[in-house]
Amino acid sequence: MDIYKRRSNLKLVLLAIAVTIGLLTTLYTNYLTNKIASEEKRKARLWAEAITSKAHLVRYTNDLFERLALDERKKVDIWSQATKLIIKVEDGDVLTFFSQILTGNTDIPVILADDNGKLIEFRNFDLKGDKTQLNISDSQFTAFTAYPPIIVTFGTKRNFIYYKDSNLFRELKKTLNDIITSFISEVVINTASAPVIMTNALQVPVAFGNIDSADLKDPARVKELITSMQHKHEPITVDLGEGGTKHIYYDDSMVLKQLRIFPYIQLAIFSLFLVFSYFAFSTSRAAEQNMVWVGMAKETAHQLGTPISSIGAWIDYLKENVPELAGNSAIAEMEHDVERLTLVADRFSKIGSVPQLQPENVRLTLSRNIDYMRKRASADVYFSLDCPDAAWTFAINNQLFDWVLENLYKNALDAMQGAGSIATSVTADANTVYIDVTDSGCGITRVNYQTIFEPGFSTKRRGWGLGLSLTKRIVESYHSGKIYVKHSEIGKGTTFRIEVPRKVK
Repeated sequence: MDIYKRRSNLKLVLLAIAVTIGLLTTLYTNYLTNKIASEEKRKARLWAEAITSKAHLVRYTNDLFERLALDERKKVDIWSQATKLIIKVEDGDVLTFFSQILTGNTDIPVILADDNGKLIEFRNFDLKGDKTQLNISDSQFTAFTAYPPIIVTFGTKRNFIYYKDSNLFRELKKTLNDIITSFISEVVINTASAPVIMTNALQVPVAFGNIDSADLKDPARVKELITSMQHKHEPITVDLGEGGTKHIYYDDSMVLKQLRIFPYIQLAIFSLFLVFSYFAFSTSRAAEQNMVWVGMAKETAHQLGTPISSIGAWIDYLKENVPELAGNSAIAEMEHDVERLTLVADRFSKIGSVPQLQPENVRLTLSRNIDYMRKRASADVYFSLDCPDAAWTFAINNQLFDWVLENLYKNALDAMQGAGSIATSVTADANTVYIDVTDSGCGITRVNYQTIFEPGFSTKRRGWGLGLSLTKRIVESYHSGKIYVKHSEIGKGTTFRIEVPRKVK
């Protein structure tokens, strides 16, 4: 009993250690997961703040360019006034002054056209074609119509001065746009390690990071991504000023997703390892027990063989040489004991080998064993047999199955302490015979329903705990049947059930 208590306690300790390791691993992984999730959320907010800063920069840049554009228009307006006045001025110095104004414009492209749009003069612009044949509606002058023209009046005539941004202005604008673009691609988007999408109020993406651009070409896929992100994290709203509001949606990074499921994978692997180890240990232990059983049985049969043969020979010798002992009851009992010992040795010799199963009559087999036990039991023990059909048969090896019944009846007698009843009842179906052996003994606790069949388990002070273990082995391994505790109640008794096939398999 102590062996199984220690083994059960060891299993509980190992299970507790495994659970503790699993819990600690899960807790630590969750700690790392939450820490990474907080970091990714911080990066997403940093991404949003960077977008906001970019918006402020854009607004400031737009203001700057508006001032530059206004300044260039003022220059063009001065140029137009000089063009208008140079015709009216007769003073040489003033004329020189206005001429310097006209020739001083070296960077702003301008075109002078009449009321019909016909080109009169141009400056700081590479003209394609004859200016006398060109009109302001020509495609090469499209950029000059971005700003409203300045009207120059000469008496009753009206001319129009068209202009566009200067080369310096365009280069500055391009440079600042390149800086902004670089700012977004190199700083803003790369700040977030998790997938992020920035959308306008209509949920149309305007910027993204760590997402395959092909996914954003499909509106349905975009909607799916945004919905999924929104369910996982509250979107971050970015105010770009002047009514420009954007929303930033973000998801967990692949590292974080993998880290979230890692403890479950680890626990699964750990559990599989424990299960595999348990079955490997059980299989190894069962194989070891099998070798012990077979070796012990074969050795026992071998050791019994010589003295049994010797005793049989001495009995024959006494009967031949001492005629008056031939009818002696002691000699007869000795012969019965030798036959019994021979049967026991023969049983042991069959352990480890494949027994020959034969159809046997159920009632005759049970009656024979009950009669044998009745002669060796107390007169206060009542035996009964209920087998409705005398023609029922089952596939057994007589010698081994008699051993099974003998062990069950002996355990029942020990449980009743010399007084009580042992009832054997039989039922059957098309394939199986069911034998119930019920005693009125002390009973078995439910926790020991399986343990009683383990080698070494015994409730008797001097028991070896091998009888029921051997019984289970004979029924299950050699007869392809089952044996188990069907019912037991402390102080009232126990019912063992044996299930045996009716036909040889």
